[in-house]
This record gives sequence, C-alpha cells and structure tokens, in this order.
Amino acid sequence: MARLERIHVYPVKSLDGTTVETTSIRDRGGTEWDRRYAIVDEDGTYVNGKGERAVHRLRASYDLERKTITVRKQGSDDPFSFHLDVDRDAFASWLTCFFGYEVDVVRADEGGFPDDTDAAGPTIISSGTLEAVASWFDGIDPAEMRRRLRPNLVVGETEPFWEDRLYDRPGTTVPFEIGSSRLEGVNPCQRCVVPTRDPDTGEPTDGFRERFVDRREATLPEWANPAWFDHYYRLMVNTRVPERVWGDRLTVGDPVVVEPHRESSATLR
Repeated sequence: MARLERIHVYPVKSLDGTTVETTSIRDRGGTEWDRRYAIVDEDGTYVNGKGERAVHRLRASYDLERKTITVRKQGSDDPFSFHLDVDRDAFASWLTCFFGYEVDVVRADEGGFPDDTDAAGPTIISSGTLEAVASWFDGIDPAEMRRRLRPNLVVGETEPFWEDRLYDRPGTTVPFEIGSSRLEGVNPCQRCVVPTRDPDTGEPTDGFRERFVDRREATLPEWANPAWFDHYYRLMVNTRVPERVWGDRLTVGDPVVVEPHRESSATLR
C-alpha cells in the first residue's frame, strides 16, 4: 500500500524547506507553515527563484515551534536568526542588503502564498518518481531532484510516476485519501525555470529542460491522461482540498488510497 513518506513545508516562499512528521490542512487547502511568508519587492512582486537567481544562494533552516528562521549565504559560516513575526522588519533589512534592492517580508494567515491559486492544496509526488527522474541526469541524486522540484508530499511504496493517477481529463478531479482525509488531484504541475538550476548555486544545468522533456515523453505511463500534455515539462500533481477537510491532519505513515473508478471524478467548478 502507498504511504505518505515525507512532508515538506516551505515557510518562506522560494527559500529552503523543512520536513515535519505531521501537519494540519489550513483554510483554502494549504498545509500548516507552507509558504506562510513571502519576499516581495517594492511593487509587491514575489522575489523568487523564477526571477531572482540569487535566491538559490540563500540557505535557511527553521525552528517552527519558536517561529524562527536562520539564514546564511551559501558557503558562509555566519548565520543570522530572526523571529518571523517579531523580527520581520530586521529580516527584510537583511534580505535587502543581500539582494541589493528594497524588499519586504509579508505574511498570509489563510492559505499561504501558493503557486497555483486554483489548486492550492499540497503538491504530491512519489519517491519512485524522484529516483527515476534523478537517474536521467548525471550527478543528480533523488534528494537534489526533490530540492529542485519542491514537493509538499512524497509518497512511498509505489512505482515511478504513480502520482500520474491523480488527474484525469481537464475539467475533472480525481479523489484520493491520505489517512482519513479526502483530497482531489487536479493536474500535472507545469514546471518553471527553477528545476533547471543547481539548488545551491543557481547555475543552470546544461540541457536539463531538453533532457527532461525527452525522457518524460518517453516514460509517460499508460495511466497518465495525455490531454494535459501540450508539452512534457510537467511533473508532480497539484491538488485541491474540500472545505470540509480543512483542519484535518496528515501524518507520515498515513496510507494513500486512490478511488478505483476514475470515471466518477468530479467536475471542477
């Protein structure tokens, strides 16, 4: 049986994540602590890996119980710690010095700052997929591939590309359960430039996107609905969480079960 193997949250959008053993589903479907904070510039635009390569050279760790972040520049042994609420202005000032232009750190109390606001639930992938995709590239192991792809939930005891069962034709969802919580798979995640870069340096990996697209097309499983694949730079699944599930908990080790009759998928509203 498939089981929830790892839970990752990214307290500050675009910075390093951390693992937790259990998490609650918050309002609008995000998980507790995931992307609760974001870095924005003077225009209110996200400062993230898509547009700012320097983000990759920031290392972050967290004490979620104390609500603190410790940051340092890649390669530096000089860390700085901030309380994410009390010291938020000081944290923003430190980041301003790092980036060389004015930034702020903002907080979303409900749902965080998801990439896909229509499918704002936790993203999901299997450990088998991480292993398979890492094998496409010399010098990239599954842990680095996970850092490049930044999933919330990793499911174990499955074959590669198991998560491609969690979507069907556009306009529908595929119900599945993690423990006693029912989620809905929506679509295969369209990837941005971030996975093409070394997560520590921001340097691009030569030919990454081309190799990824070629191998993804060649290994697309029979259970994946091809209607989503106008291109093959898609991997991982975006989800939605019904309101009745908000407040439920997900815990490492929970069984993961996909409803057997995909034709019963609900139509998106």
